[in-house]
Amino acid sequence: MEGTIFSNARLQRVAHRGGARLAPENTLAAFRNALTMPIDVIELDVQMSHDHHLIVFHDATVEHLTDGQGNILDLDFAYLRSLNAAAHFPGGWPTCEQIPTLREALALAKGRIKVYIEIKRSKKEGVYGRYPNIAEAVVREVRALKMLQEVLIISFDWDMLLLIRALEPALQTGVLVSSEIWDMHAENALAMLVKRARVLGVSWINMDYHLFTPMMRDELYRQGLKLGLWTINTTEEMQSLIRVGIDSLTTDRPDLFADL
Repeated sequence: MEGTIFSNARLQRVAHRGGARLAPENTLAAFRNALTMPIDVIELDVQMSHDHHLIVFHDATVEHLTDGQGNILDLDFAYLRSLNAAAHFPGGWPTCEQIPTLREALALAKGRIKVYIEIKRSKKEGVYGRYPNIAEAVVREVRALKMLQEVLIISFDWDMLLLIRALEPALQTGVLVSSEIWDMHAENALAMLVKRARVLGVSWINMDYHLFTPMMRDELYRQGLKLGLWTINTTEEMQSLIRVGIDSLTTDRPDLFADL
């Protein structure tokens, strides 16, 4: 999409979940901390409470990150907001941090930083699903904040991206690619990925960096697709990948960007 803030040629430096190794992930504290660092983008995860509120949270269940219990599918917004999202941060965290709403996170970023919104799939007892009307709700919030040109929607649920594009063609979208959903060793694997990207109308391929080869970069660029890699947490790996000429680099350690 020519002319948007996502069309510049400079590398986008992305704070994964706000910088998950530096502050409690996906909290306003993490996002505020990331804003003090040399970054271009905050990446965050969006799910939906049982009573249909958009929340910024990664896991399908709350035990690992908070002092609560249960699956996001079954938990009301009021209970989720009562939890401490910093409860299990390694080394401890001095304050209690609420699970943010998407609107709160976008309002913090607006006019200051770009945002990658990963729309999560629900998961319960090993079965993946889709939160009801989550695409519509996300688009509604982005529109309300007037941030259509500041947001990239990404997901492992590739068909979700078709829906996003139908709801709001002005939004840019990108597929998330992992070894679980794409076999890089299959015959014509890259060509098939490009073909699928074309059908979906996405602008970005955001890939696990372990899957990346320089040949992929050249082919994706020939096809007019931008390439982002995740999650790179050492300066040495960052420098190696930057030399190749990728478009975005996602890390849990956004402080390392200062050393590049």
